Amino acid sequence: MKFATFNWEGGTYVGRVDEEAGIMECLRVGGELAEVEGVTALIGRDLPAVTRRVPLSEVRLKSPIPRPHRNVFCVGKNYHAHAKEFAGSGFDSSAGKGEVPEAPIVFSKVPESVVGPGDAVRIDATVSTAIDYEAELGVVIGKGGRNIAKGDALDHVWGYTVINDVTARDLQGVHSQWLIGKSQDTFCPMGPWVVTADEIDLSDTAVKCWINGELRQDSNTGLLIFDVATIIEALSNGITLKAGDVIATGTPAGVGIGFKPPKYLVAGDVMRVEIGGIGVLENPVEAW
Repeated sequence: MKFATFNWEGGTYVGRVDEEAGIMECLRVGGELAEVEGVTALIGRDLPAVTRRVPLSEVRLKSPIPRPHRNVFCVGKNYHAHAKEFAGSGFDSSAGKGEVPEAPIVFSKVPESVVGPGDAVRIDATVSTAIDYEAELGVVIGKGGRNIAKGDALDHVWGYTVINDVTARDLQGVHSQWLIGKSQDTFCPMGPWVVTADEIDLSDTAVKCWINGELRQDSNTGLLIFDVATIIEALSNGITLKAGDVIATGTPAGVGIGFKPPKYLVAGDVMRVEIGGIGVLENPVEAW
């Protein structure tokens, strides 16, 4: 099933998506709960009643989780080809430890960086002139836990979404860490919805990104260095994961920094990220 958070006739709601029929089934979740928690308000409860059915074309999709309850967990250098291109970029503070990490490299993005489908990613030339895109599979935790074993980890996943881990590369270099460069306002597009875990084959799910119609990234989750189960095991090692936590699993090769010269984002660009079985997340780039 696909679940979305959306605006319709002045209100914010959570709904079940029938993409084939082009219908949004509005569920009995609205108001402040939908505005903050979005689809995570459904975790751990029976599916609420359908109150109405409206055409998808009439709703305005928001991020499925408009305001994550804490930072989005992110994994860096998690595809072999991207690990190689980033290690040679000059912005990789972990490069001295080898191209391919021995354990997941984890950083985070603040909740306020999240925006939804169609929302503008805004770049401020007074802050950064090296803005990059990163197509990523997003994981939504459904059952919390601490010290979760790899063999049990996927039982803790509620669903998957699409994330664009937009990054200020120059700020990564200046600060020798990734939080500031990753957490700029609007730098975490997410959506268009969350697909329940039973519908996604992690061994064979396409991850693609186009910039202005040019295919830049074309890979598959089967090529992850650390798979989703391994990531969850590592993150929960002494840290209690909670229902509603979001994890971005890393990006494949083809990001802007990997080109010579780099192909950074500029105002007027359009980013399109597609993950098989989930959908398309498209966002324009605008100047502040």
